[in-house]
Amino acid sequence: MNPANPFLVFCGSESMYMAQEICQYLKHPLGQMNVTHFADGEFAVSFEESIRGADVFLVQSTFPPSDNLMELLLMIDAAKRASARTINAVIPYFGWARQDRKDKPRVSIGAKLVADMLSKAGITRLITMDLHADQIQGFFDVPVDHMYASKLFIPYIESLKLEDLVITAPDVGGSKRASAYAKYLNVPLVLCQKTRSRANVVDKIEIIGEVAGKNVIIVDDIVDTAGTICTAADAMKAAGATTVRALVSHCVMSADAPVKVNNSQLEEIVFTNSIPYRNAVPCTKLKQLSVASMFAETIYRVYCNESISSQYLIK
Repeated sequence: MNPANPFLVFCGSESMYMAQEICQYLKHPLGQMNVTHFADGEFAVSFEESIRGADVFLVQSTFPPSDNLMELLLMIDAAKRASARTINAVIPYFGWARQDRKDKPRVSIGAKLVADMLSKAGITRLITMDLHADQIQGFFDVPVDHMYASKLFIPYIESLKLEDLVITAPDVGGSKRASAYAKYLNVPLVLCQKTRSRANVVDKIEIIGEVAGKNVIIVDDIVDTAGTICTAADAMKAAGATTVRALVSHCVMSADAPVKVNNSQLEEIVFTNSIPYRNAVPCTKLKQLSVASMFAETIYRVYCNESISSQYLIK
């Protein structure tokens, strides 16, 4: 490290687990920061060491509640006012990413709003993973390093040594991701067409492709209520699939999602740890893989001005 221009890693309250693991890989201490809470719910952040002239990396996923986003914004503002050289937001899970377009009249585009807030607060770079829509990168006027969970998931799939493997997406929106996995692994691609009556409610899933006698792996970016992925898994089994597994980037798992997964035909559901599993109901089929080493390597390469594209297996 150049002592004249050090890098420092700090984290928000809810991403301490991730930042500590990142710093272990970097063999670098986690920076000292304090969050002061007030009786009315307001809070303030302060850096407890000098960051003047430093490259600062702020680790915080913006999953609910919205306090996590607000805390990150305050961290960015404090770093800017403390004369940090660069302010790099490390957001393994980028919240509000599902609001990436106007899909009906008179709605907000939450992903663009969050991008504007982060930019206005003062970030000079965003490091994130598996955005719900790739075009969200274009909402930023600063560099975006977009990582992919495929770096973990592809080796995991290969370790299973499954024969008659097919890759699928739970809906048409995920077909690009599923197609990239299928092409890399040289296995067939199966698609699902779903219909909804309203948000978070899936009425029907139609399978496009052959799954009878196959080991099916569903790949997706987010599981929230688990309605889509469980319905898809059950439909695959009903169509004759031998086994059905799911590999998903972000473990939102809201409300009764664990119950749905436990009662579904899924053999297992594998997430990254971009979001900690916080549901009070245990999920017996859930497994999480750590992305800390991937983010640690990216932080180091950004600091050293090295290419990060060699980390991509598929996009």
